[in-house]
Amino acid sequence: MASHPPIVRDARTHAHPDARLADMIQKSRDRSVEFGLSESMTPDYSLVGAPELALRIDQNRVLCTHALPVMETLYGQIANTHSMVVLTDVDGLILHSLGDDDFLRRAEKVALRAGANWSERQQGTNAIGTTLAEAQPTTVYGKQHFLRANHFLACSSVPILDPYGALLGVLDVTGDCRSHHRHTMALAKMSAQMIENHLFASTFTQALRIHFHSRPEFIGTLMEGIAAFRADGSFLSANRSAQFQLGLPLASLRAHTLSSLFTTSSGELIDRICSAGAANSGIELMLHSGVRVRAHVEFRRAGSVALGVAMPERVRDAVVPERVPTMPAPRASQVSLLDTGDAAVSAVLGRVRKVIGKPIPILIGGETGTGKDRLAHAIHLDSPRADGPWIGVNCGAIPDTLIEAELFGYAEGAFTGAARGGRLGKIAEAHRGTLFLDEIGDMPYALQTRLLGVLETHVVVPLGSNKARPVDFTLICATHRNLREMVARGTFREDLYYRINGLFVSLPALRERTDIEAIIEALLRTERVVDRPLSIDAKALALFRAHPWPGNLRQLVNVLRAACAMLDTHESTIGIEHLPADFLDAPLVKQDAVRWRDVVPRASSAPALANGVAPVRLSDVTSSTVAAALAACAGNVSAAARMLGVSRGTLYRSMKREREI
Repeated sequence: MASHPPIVRDARTHAHPDARLADMIQKSRDRSVEFGLSESMTPDYSLVGAPELALRIDQNRVLCTHALPVMETLYGQIANTHSMVVLTDVDGLILHSLGDDDFLRRAEKVALRAGANWSERQQGTNAIGTTLAEAQPTTVYGKQHFLRANHFLACSSVPILDPYGALLGVLDVTGDCRSHHRHTMALAKMSAQMIENHLFASTFTQALRIHFHSRPEFIGTLMEGIAAFRADGSFLSANRSAQFQLGLPLASLRAHTLSSLFTTSSGELIDRICSAGAANSGIELMLHSGVRVRAHVEFRRAGSVALGVAMPERVRDAVVPERVPTMPAPRASQVSLLDTGDAAVSAVLGRVRKVIGKPIPILIGGETGTGKDRLAHAIHLDSPRADGPWIGVNCGAIPDTLIEAELFGYAEGAFTGAARGGRLGKIAEAHRGTLFLDEIGDMPYALQTRLLGVLETHVVVPLGSNKARPVDFTLICATHRNLREMVARGTFREDLYYRINGLFVSLPALRERTDIEAIIEALLRTERVVDRPLSIDAKALALFRAHPWPGNLRQLVNVLRAACAMLDTHESTIGIEHLPADFLDAPLVKQDAVRWRDVVPRASSAPALANGVAPVRLSDVTSSTVAAALAACAGNVSAAARMLGVSRGTLYRSMKREREI
């Protein structure tokens, strides 16, 4: 066997600090040699053809549907870090990728784009291929890549498993090794777990599902365990958190039943959820280990509905007492939950409520990350079509060559690689529900004409077919672009603009909102990734109030998630030291005098521009400002420098001048 260099560990990034991960890399390098690869060879960067790629994407449609929204959220966290997010299938073929423009140019040279294959057989040791081979999260840094052509990369990959434990694909974050961040793997793991939980919930919609945790506040979060059973109590599956809490791997759990795991029978449990009604989330169960947990139980199957829990009639008749009503419990307004105290947002929600349930299309504007998709989904859940399908399509995330087939569907044999039996298409799938077209401003001009035809005639004709299919749906669109300007430039159809703009509302940017503290409190309850209640200290909160938030709510969510991941096991308060470095390194923008005084109490001498917004420079503020910044950061010069938007050396020089005076 040919010799190869030892594994390189970079002291700056602490890549692969333990023997297990180092052993994985060594085994991968051995396999690379066995595949006949050499470190100096020119890699095979060929891409599969468009028909083959379309077929692969269609074969992995369920994975892509659940992964793409999570990828966008993950990318919002790593944006501007010379990185990209990649999704592959089980063979290592890249299905989708999102990335920074400057890094994409370098990434294209090594074919980090849709249609490229990154299995070990093709690329040697790399995070994607090694994750597929080992079915374990893997980080491959710099020279740990087998091929020298890939040495500039730092890659963190996590396997994505289907609800039955089979490998579906890989979620990967790849970037320049010089800007590798220590929290990248934690973010990738969280994102993969979100995808798996979404897949789990969509797979077992017609099963007895137990959502549980020893801490009731974690039910409904990423930390909850979910176990699915048939009506007779036989085991179906469990997510990763459930496997951890039950103390058994999936293979061992398959030998169990509901009663052997939760010390209660399926009949008894169904009785309890019918009796509990709205207090369903407070049900107490005991695990086979003796640990007591709180649980929310769902039993949704075709048939009648009791207390919001859908059941087949034969089961309902057997277990539901006569006193239990058969009408569903009223839903809490999801739109109202978005009202956290900002006057502008409240006004938007008030206008939206007046058209919910009426045949009026809604167009939502606002900067990227302001929560347009959340508002759209809340409108659907508050509408008479809430029990119908919710179909969301990001028009900017689908390649131009695929979006027509994705939206309108296609007949069998419509093109080379078309799936047998054809495909329904997103528009037809939204029948009797809601169609949400996100980033509609990115829709190709030619397809705007086809969409207008569907909206006018209420019928859709799949590609390669002459059979029209009637469709009936509520339309909600969103965009961060100025569609009026696009109409003036001729890049967006004027007639389509007026067809989708029944009611236009615009969500304010996060920096313009007055309710950021309420938003943070809500997110800490729902988005945390540790198993305990969390809070944020006053110094970190002051930074949050003063930050310009270019990524808006999406950035805030991801900063909080990353901060939670940085907490040690004994910590429950987020401080400045837990915040991501790229967040702290961003220039601090003064939003208004009141907010800035919350951070640095005596900085009122800083000049303001006519619009009340000015960058804070050290030369603009008094010595008391420097002292206040140092006090706010407990004497940490680096943190104080980041707060003031200057380098540490500049701050040291200022402190020296003050001492000399």
